[in-house]
Amino acid sequence: MKMFRVVVNGNEYKVGIEELVEEKASNPSPTKATTAPSPTPAKPAAQPVSAPKNESNPSNGRITAPMPGTILRVAINAGEKAIKGQTLLVLEAMKMENEILAPSDCLIKEVAVSQGVSVNVGDTLVVMSS
Repeated sequence: MKMFRVVVNGNEYKVGIEELVEEKASNPSPTKATTAPSPTPAKPAAQPVSAPKNESNPSNGRITAPMPGTILRVAINAGEKAIKGQTLLVLEAMKMENEILAPSDCLIKEVAVSQGVSVNVGDTLVVMSS
């Protein structure tokens, strides 16, 4: 068994890895599964940061930005009807495109953003009615 030092997200782990030697296929035998002991961090692991919660509340008729980013595309206009799951906007955050979907069948009262606009968490994107 060879020991390695692995750093993941700034946390250092000592990991033992055993090389398995395969037998010839003509003599199949059940392989014995080995379990490695769980890694022990060299320093306390940082608590993971949870993703920001989407504060959208369809009952109040607003869809808000779940994360900061830039509006890449507006796919709906005020006065149009949207069906549940339909893409309303595309929000770029950390070089990822995130589709903002209609939470239910609704009528779009107002689109509060336009293409190229930067938004923060909780900013109103769309106002709708059921």
